[in-house]
Amino acid sequence: MNDIAMIEQQLWHPVIASHQVREAPVACALLGQPLVLWRESAHDGSRVHAWADRCPHRGAKLSLGRVLIGLHGARLECPYHGWQFGGAGRCQHVPAAPDFMPPAGHTAQVFEARERHGLVWVRLGTPEQALDTSLREPPAFPPAGDPAWRVVLCGSYEVSTSAPRLVENFLDLSHFGFVHEGWLGERGHAQVRPGTVEEAGERGAGLVVREAHAWQPRAYAQADKGAWVAYRYDVPHPFAALLSKEATAGDPVSNAIALFIRPDGHEICTAWFVMATQGDTSTDPELIAFQDAVFAQDRPVVESQTPRALPIGRTAPVTEVHGPADRVSSAYRRYLMRLGISVGTC
Repeated sequence: MNDIAMIEQQLWHPVIASHQVREAPVACALLGQPLVLWRESAHDGSRVHAWADRCPHRGAKLSLGRVLIGLHGARLECPYHGWQFGGAGRCQHVPAAPDFMPPAGHTAQVFEARERHGLVWVRLGTPEQALDTSLREPPAFPPAGDPAWRVVLCGSYEVSTSAPRLVENFLDLSHFGFVHEGWLGERGHAQVRPGTVEEAGERGAGLVVREAHAWQPRAYAQADKGAWVAYRYDVPHPFAALLSKEATAGDPVSNAIALFIRPDGHEICTAWFVMATQGDTSTDPELIAFQDAVFAQDRPVVESQTPRALPIGRTAPVTEVHGPADRVSSAYRRYLMRLGISVGTC
């Protein structure tokens, strides 16, 4: 992890869908750190734990072990010698020496974990005081506590490009008429209105984009003609972006979508889309199928971009030119530079 800047370790990142962490421990990785995720109980949605996937005794992978539920609560058992670790990470029992009281140093490495939006989020390090408060929790989406929103998780999507490339694609309206022709845009109506971009201060409250407009063939499901559609974008995190569509006259549906990304390296990432709707009569499988189809159009294009890491540094191997419609992506690149993001950039 020597090449990973401290800022990435201080941020929350999605690592896996919550429903994938059930009875057995699960292995995954974040920023080069192998993790084991396990749940205290698979039946009541209880707390998820995220630890380093290494037993402090002899270095075996804890993800090969099992979860024990007993009189003393939930414990994670190491597959090698059966050492049992409680929820705080400390060893509670050594079967080969049952009368031994493990000292405080016999403890697994524990990381913070939260569940939000159907995903498990993990933070590897403690945030510095200078980090903006908006980055001290996983991004909020949709409006907190509003039961009117139906939320559907789509993915995961493993993508051969960097997390910043994928965020920039999500923020880009001007590809709609070409990559998503007939779906989200039309080639003959390629003009976009980038809107106004609000950039926050030095340590990362992110971006807000208001009144961005693109032409869409059908402004909403029951529409029989195209219209200009207004969007709002929020970038609350370097590897996340939120989109909400302002309702068109007569549109009975409100939609919002979030992109959450786990950076797996400089040129690879794993993404999830979270769709939030009000008034949409589509079933959950229909919404997921739609998102799968839209992303299938994006994938070959974003994976074709070179370099895969976003070229924003002074020593980047190439430079990229910009046009008037790139106002939002240019602001996003400045945001990454202000934060000092290194994963997925060059």
